Amino acid sequence: MSKKVARWRFATTAAVLSAVSAVSLVTAAPASAAVKQTCGTYICVATAYQGTRYVQDITVFTRDGLPGTLRAFAGDYRNSRANDDRHVFSVNRELGQPGSGRLAVCGGLDRSGRVIENHCVLIP
Repeated sequence: MSKKVARWRFATTAAVLSAVSAVSLVTAAPASAAVKQTCGTYICVATAYQGTRYVQDITVFTRDGLPGTLRAFAGDYRNSRANDDRHVFSVNRELGQPGSGRLAVCGGLDRSGRVIENHCVLIP
């Protein structure tokens, strides 16, 4: 076998191994995923997070099962609204500045144009 063919096979093998490694990294389960939930008088707020800054989702639901406009926000994430009694807001991003204290992930309930309750979960 010539040196040129041997180099080509080595390069192809290296490329395939790199691609397989990259795919396995993307599909790997999160190492430190956690879920935290607290309830207020009218709503409960749950969040799935990794570490202290990466928020995967925020779930807000009413305790009485009656519909209202639910909101979710954390850090600068304030643009989600849903008119329902339970909703999951997909975030999937890092929020806040590292070293700036605990991150508050919050939910809110509005009914008839009035804010009924805002409630927060503090991520350690």
